Amino acid sequence: MNKPVILFDDDRRENLLPLTFTRPVAMLRVGILTIAEKWEKLLGAQCHFHTPEYLSKKFPLPQSNGEYLLINGGILPTKSLLSEILSLKSGEAIFDKTSLIAAILPASPQGKSYLDKKNYSTIKNTDCTYLEVRNPWDIFRLNGEAIEVDYELITAGRKSLPISNSNKAINPERIFIEEGAVVECSVLNASSGPIYIGKGAEVMEGSLVRGPFALCEHSALKLGAKIYGPTTIGPHSKVGGEVNNCVIFGFSNKAHDGFIGNSVIGEWCNLGADTNTSNLKNNYASVKLWNYPKGGFVDTGLQFCGLIMGDHSKCGINTMFNTGTVVGVSANIFGDGFPRNFIPSYSWGGAQGFSTYKTTKAFETARIVMGRRGLELSQVDADILTHIFEETARYRH
Repeated sequence: MNKPVILFDDDRRENLLPLTFTRPVAMLRVGILTIAEKWEKLLGAQCHFHTPEYLSKKFPLPQSNGEYLLINGGILPTKSLLSEILSLKSGEAIFDKTSLIAAILPASPQGKSYLDKKNYSTIKNTDCTYLEVRNPWDIFRLNGEAIEVDYELITAGRKSLPISNSNKAINPERIFIEEGAVVECSVLNASSGPIYIGKGAEVMEGSLVRGPFALCEHSALKLGAKIYGPTTIGPHSKVGGEVNNCVIFGFSNKAHDGFIGNSVIGEWCNLGADTNTSNLKNNYASVKLWNYPKGGFVDTGLQFCGLIMGDHSKCGINTMFNTGTVVGVSANIFGDGFPRNFIPSYSWGGAQGFSTYKTTKAFETARIVMGRRGLELSQVDADILTHIFEETARYRH
């Protein structure tokens, strides 16, 4: 790839809050890889991001005097779509009915002018089918298909580590164990989808795993974990208890018993022992979920929808989340009873009420948590989190 590749955010970013408060859309994990990692593997090139200004120090645009290839960060790549994108010439763009898919620009993108069809000499349409993420629930809803695609991409032409004889493996040819991973005394059932165990990951004794499932590098399933696919556990995470159709982005823990289902958990989150999420309403009605652009709840059209939790949020032991709960960034939830099903960023409390979780306290906790993984809360990250604190103040009153 001889021109910089830029994965851009469009208006879907607002629908994907709170998950996109702290990252570009393309940094969302769906399947085994993030959307950006998928594009990078297929393109054989590093991707950059066009995202809101407050994120741009962490995700800067590259400098170039030539052309740029723009690709929509909410679209998961396919080889056929990639072929059409690579055939674009300067000033040409591919649109679907409502959104820009990809374009070649002669200069670095300024503002959002590149989203306007009038700025292109040629507009193309595509007949390719592809997956795309527009709403938070799409992440767990599409996770099974995305795991299948990523599994083939990652494992093609490669050989898995042998599966230890201490395990019961069903459909073992669809199980891939990376170097340094340890899997012992567990049941791995890949009859309904592949199972991928990343580098240095561990599946502890007594775990029951049904694919599609991905355990990313240096993560662990705790003793006796019960995992229903499609589920992804991102890197450097610890997970126990019962998990059904969830995506955990990474660096997060649900280390003890309790149930989460049809949920998306951001980075640097911790779910206390016996935390439970409801993913089905008592009347079996479709679940409504908080939507930031509308400032209210929207119908997901799904019967099963649990918890959406932004980065750096935590909850105490025995926390109970109602069906379709959205938790913002850096919230701290504790106490008995069901808290409300929209908990703004930097909220401190529970069912009895919330106060503001000050950034000084939140950052102190973040530094301790990140330090346990050998990482630091950088000034750039602190500035991003401060911006989020200020931007979300109106929800806390």
